[in-house]
Amino acid sequence: MKVTSLYNNETYEWLVMARDPEKPDKIIDTNQYLIKEKNRALLLDPGGIEIFSSVLAATLTQTKLEHITDIFGSHQDPDIVSSLGLWNEVLPKLTLHAPWLWEGFLRHFNCSKLEYNPIPDEGKIITLDNSEFHAIPAHYLHASGNFHIYDPQAKILMSGDVGAALEAPGAPIFVENFDEHVEKMRFFHQRWMPSNDAKQDWIRRVRGLNIEIMAPQHGRLFRGDDVGRFLNWFERLDVGIALGRSGMI
Repeated sequence: MKVTSLYNNETYEWLVMARDPEKPDKIIDTNQYLIKEKNRALLLDPGGIEIFSSVLAATLTQTKLEHITDIFGSHQDPDIVSSLGLWNEVLPKLTLHAPWLWEGFLRHFNCSKLEYNPIPDEGKIITLDNSEFHAIPAHYLHASGNFHIYDPQAKILMSGDVGAALEAPGAPIFVENFDEHVEKMRFFHQRWMPSNDAKQDWIRRVRGLNIEIMAPQHGRLFRGDDVGRFLNWFERLDVGIALGRSGMI
């Protein structure tokens, strides 16, 4: 699994762990993010059961196991959080920051021993020892209770399924040609994002942030001008395309 540093200062570092060549076929490729301080670390959307060993091995190249004190779960999907029970077995004092709405569902991943720190609908600030990160509402994109993580110092937005693309594990980490990348995102966003109103609310919120890197759960990351290009493209895109189709309600 490839590990790439996205930001580093004297206090903490952002890393992305992605492109697992050993992941099983038919398993969606996911990006896992790690924010590490000297003695404490926050793992963002740690991934599914099937890739737990790969994510754990990659994480241990960057920080000590006992330093992983916190996990963020953006929503309830198994591709990003079904490994919670395994993390809870190796980290019995783990704190999970996740939407209040999904606690009764996330507990099904055999993680009853972890401390659940619910995120209210309006969002909250998640703190480590020397740094803080904003849980930004992204409801209905695509889950009804959903959050992204924004770091105003690093100017990074971990954008969950927004910006996602499904492609081969060997793809580059960053978008290299936005126009060519569009067709890898189109159907995913049109089908998995159910609400144009929710989409526009998120875009208005995000346009007020200073973002240098937009980091989704699947596919390549956006940086520089490609962040604005994505927002412009997404703003024009009609989503929820299953509605009104023949044979569907």
